[in-house]
Amino acid sequence: MKGAGGGGGPGFQDFGDFSPFGDIFETFFGGGGGGGGGRSRRQQGPQQGDDLRLDLEIDFMTAVFGGEEKIRISHLETCDTCENGSGIKPGTRPRTCSTCSGQGVVMQVVRTPLGMLQQQSACPQCQGTGEIIDEYCGTCSGRGRVQKNKQLKITIPAGVDNGSRLRIRKEGDAGPKAGPPGDLYVFLSVKADKNFKREGADIYSQVRISYVDAILGTEIKVATVDGDVDLKVAAGTQPETVTRLAEKGAPKLGGKGRGDHFVTIKVDIPTSVSASDKELLMKLKEGIKDGATAGRGFFSK
Repeated sequence: MKGAGGGGGPGFQDFGDFSPFGDIFETFFGGGGGGGGGRSRRQQGPQQGDDLRLDLEIDFMTAVFGGEEKIRISHLETCDTCENGSGIKPGTRPRTCSTCSGQGVVMQVVRTPLGMLQQQSACPQCQGTGEIIDEYCGTCSGRGRVQKNKQLKITIPAGVDNGSRLRIRKEGDAGPKAGPPGDLYVFLSVKADKNFKREGADIYSQVRISYVDAILGTEIKVATVDGDVDLKVAAGTQPETVTRLAEKGAPKLGGKGRGDHFVTIKVDIPTSVSASDKELLMKLKEGIKDGATAGRGFFSK
């Protein structure tokens, strides 16, 4: 894999990959490293538990302003019945494996192309633990951990978005042998909103006005995440005009201000008009042709 090597200069060759004896030595001497042929008894102490993932869908407004959510998880917890999650029936103790004398490994002499060699392997009697358990815990069936359901209340920070990840410490699976639990990672997705769209901390929406209001100008109410605000529409506003409402967007993560709200103005053009409206529009059209000041003022912007 690129970037994983440790240098060595031009022409450097890692003989661990190409030696014809590599597989043989790995098989009979435990894979190299590890210092002087020490015993490979399985780890007996507590081990770190696994991390867990939960996917959670939240409302648009919760993503914007934050809030609290209740979630249910299923994770492994250390068994309360057996001591320290040992998996052993209370009141009993394991005994030393007689096959390996508690070492967890056995030695065998095997014939190889290099001659007779000693091979070290996990004890088949105790599976490398060095101990024999005669009676397992009835609650966890000897596993030392039990699956449990749990309800949590988590806090959603303001400004999260699709793909945001929350880390809930120590709510993952408990580790073997009463080891520390892993963490729970909550991956967020945000429900779509019928009124707003969001890109980062900025929010987008649309409003519709009549062609008369576009010509003459008006004042309308625009919905934002903070509630309705008044927006002045200038006379002669063109379709698809975008107006910026400063700092009316979503809060930025970490409390670093807010985004903006952008409003796109849609102008409704009627597909049919009444006879009286048509007459007025025709007069306006004639005024434009004649260079009437009123007509030029409305449509020259």
